[in-house]
Amino acid sequence: MKESKLVLGTVQFGLNYGVANTAGKPPEAEVCRILETAAKHGIRVLDTASGYGDSEAVLGRTLKLTGLDKTMRIVSKVVFPDETPDEEAGMIIRESLMRSLENLQVDHLHALIFHREALWKFQHHLQTLCQEGYLSYTGCSIDGTAPEQPLPAVIQIPSNILDRRFVSYAEQVHESGGFVFVRSVYLQGLLVMDEAKIPAHLQSVIPCRRKLQTLAENNRMTLQEMCMRYLMSFPQFDAILTGVDNAEQLKENIALASQPPLPDEVMQEIFRIVPELPESLIRPSTWNRK
Repeated sequence: MKESKLVLGTVQFGLNYGVANTAGKPPEAEVCRILETAAKHGIRVLDTASGYGDSEAVLGRTLKLTGLDKTMRIVSKVVFPDETPDEEAGMIIRESLMRSLENLQVDHLHALIFHREALWKFQHHLQTLCQEGYLSYTGCSIDGTAPEQPLPAVIQIPSNILDRRFVSYAEQVHESGGFVFVRSVYLQGLLVMDEAKIPAHLQSVIPCRRKLQTLAENNRMTLQEMCMRYLMSFPQFDAILTGVDNAEQLKENIALASQPPLPDEVMQEIFRIVPELPESLIRPSTWNRK
């Protein structure tokens, strides 16, 4: 079976995550269904983090229950204060990794990456763990500013039909032989949720979203489909990370990801419709400050 370009995000397994989430965390029986659906359709990479509530422990249990613990490759993350002294940072990273391995019930991670780009200055500690055989790859998740040299082997960037901030940086990493994960396909659900339910401080997205909705309808697709195919149209994006609350949502995303990239004329119209938007609108980490 050909490996899917989709990566399964698991933050929903440990936290009530997303501006559009009204269902809460899925029960572990549903997590098993999600994992089995993912494996059936060629998804082989799971994204988690020590900071995602009990997501890692849930994954550890459900991967064993489904017999997928030897099939899936796991990417996890570590986070701590930016101003931590170097020696202490090394101990924190190692301790965090060991807890993650215990919770996940594995002895090796596909990759361990920093949860914030400001921590990239500590990347030598990740390299040590890689050399010791605990990891295959190291990297960084980016939110506000792309890290300086050396370029990470793995990056996770936010990108979607409204957010083009890191497209050129992703191209640099991809061309250097690195691997680029893209998250925030639907901007935590803001792009596809019921317009009437959009929080007041995010309602300035509505006019742009309406234009995109019309463009999608004129090209005989849903806005959700256009959002997914938009990201699939960038060759520098190696994998698209998508989180779901149930197996049916995952099946929908798998079907959307199987569609071809968008035609050039549709891409150009999207670029025309979508201006450079303020970070307060397209960067979810700023939403809680409202």
